Amino acid sequence: MSTAFVLSGGASLGSIQVGMLEALYERGIRPDLIVGTSAGALNGAFIAERPQVVDTARELGDVWRSLSRGQVFPVNPLSGALGLLGARSHLVPDSGLRRLIDRHTLAERLEDTLVPLHVIATDILSGAEVRLSEGPLVDAVMASAAIPGVLPAIDWDGRALIDGGVANNAPLSHALELGADEVYVLPTGAPCELEEAPHGALSMLVHATTLLVHARLAQEIATLAGEARIAVLPPPCPLSVAPTDFSRADALIEQARGDARRFLDERGVRRRPVRTSRRSQPARRKTTRRPERSRSCSS
Repeated sequence: MSTAFVLSGGASLGSIQVGMLEALYERGIRPDLIVGTSAGALNGAFIAERPQVVDTARELGDVWRSLSRGQVFPVNPLSGALGLLGARSHLVPDSGLRRLIDRHTLAERLEDTLVPLHVIATDILSGAEVRLSEGPLVDAVMASAAIPGVLPAIDWDGRALIDGGVANNAPLSHALELGADEVYVLPTGAPCELEEAPHGALSMLVHATTLLVHARLAQEIATLAGEARIAVLPPPCPLSVAPTDFSRADALIEQARGDARRFLDERGVRRRPVRTSRRSQPARRKTTRRPERSRSCSS
């Protein structure tokens, strides 16, 4: 049986997936492949290069707890002004996010990770979703997390790529195409009834995306459920934390961990023996040489 973890996007709400990962690893549930979008691509890249154990999830949690909005979305008055005036397509430089990804990744390329990693981006011209499975890891994750209008698009072999959440924020179908017959979906939000409308442009964008994602995910599950065993872990609901608020990571992790434990126990999930990854060699450490861009991607 081939097991996939599907990690959706959600900006700062990506910390929710840490609690879910802890609960899964506690029960011996480990992926044979990982598919991630946006913040899920960041989390996927982190765990794909490391042992599939609780300590890895906790280490990822420490990263989320240490983050601030300024680290991920550094304010640059010039970029912001040029973006508002239409001279640039984005408001924030990608330097902060690139440094963050580079600091916490071990491998140079997607194909070098311990667990096969696939990240989803969106072709800005065609609107098509693009699955990246080979090529420079940092660039691939940057492309998957490039929030449109906020961060710049990433040039990938002549294609301008932006946040995968625009086309497919919970890429369940890709996991099935890659051969998974058991899928655990780790969302960062659900269409709960809100007490008040989201504040801020990014919060509104993420909430609206959540509504669209849930509708598409429900449709895909109804269509594809016969092809695989699918479990969608429950995110905190209702959720009052804005997707730009990085100060609540600890609380989100704790709540998601408890909810995921109850969900899995109610389903009767038991501990499983540790499987050996299909990639038995450790992730290759980065060198100072910058890899060439890959020409391998599918849409």
